[in-house]
This record gives sequence, structure tokens and C-alpha cells, in this order.
Amino acid sequence: MPYIDGFLLPVPRKKLDAYRRMSRKGGKIWREHGALEYRECVGDDLKIKMALPFPRMMKLKPGETVVFSWIVYKSRKHRDSVNAKVMADPRMKKACKPGEMPFDFNRMCFGGFEVFVDM
Repeated sequence: MPYIDGFLLPVPRKKLDAYRRMSRKGGKIWREHGALEYRECVGDDLKIKMALPFPRMMKLKPGETVVFSWIVYKSRKHRDSVNAKVMADPRMKKACKPGEMPFDFNRMCFGGFEVFVDM
């Protein structure tokens, strides 16, 4: 079964274009190093009445939206191998300079997930 890295992060709407540019560069690097899929999705229908909506869970500030992202790998071992290559890639180091990120890195949520239903 595939393995997924999932992300939730708050992004100021005024920085969405910068975030898109950064994520396109990152996606290209992940794909070059073997990731099977790379997806970045911006919040659209977030004013729901049931459950715990993403904006409240993420404690969004005025002017922010949620980005929901995932990267697909063959397995956890494959993920670990790909991520090691990505983190060693000089293009990533250049793209992820402290203080220049278009979102608050400290508020990003991340986790690795085993797929247990695949239809």
C-alpha cells in the first residue's frame, strides 16, 4: 500500500502566489527524487457547521486560509529515502530560508500515514 505525508498549514491570502511558487519548486524536487504524487490544495468551502472546521482547528488569523497538502510514496521506506534526498538537495535549502517562508512554519501540522483503504 502507498504511504502518504500529509500537511495542514495556515497561509495568508496575500501570500498565496508566493506559496504557490514555492510549492511548485518543492513539488518538482519531490517528484524528481521519486515521490509518486504531490498535491497542494487551498481552502475553498471552509465555513461548515458540523464537526471541527479547519479554520477553527488551525486557529486562523484574519486574512489567512488553510492549505491541505499531501505527497504519495510507494511505502514508508520509499518516503524516508525520498525525503532524505529532498532535504539534502541544495535547491530546497535555497528555497527554505528562515524568515522568507510565505507561511508560519511553526503552525504547520504534519504526519506520515499508512493507507488502509484504497478504492
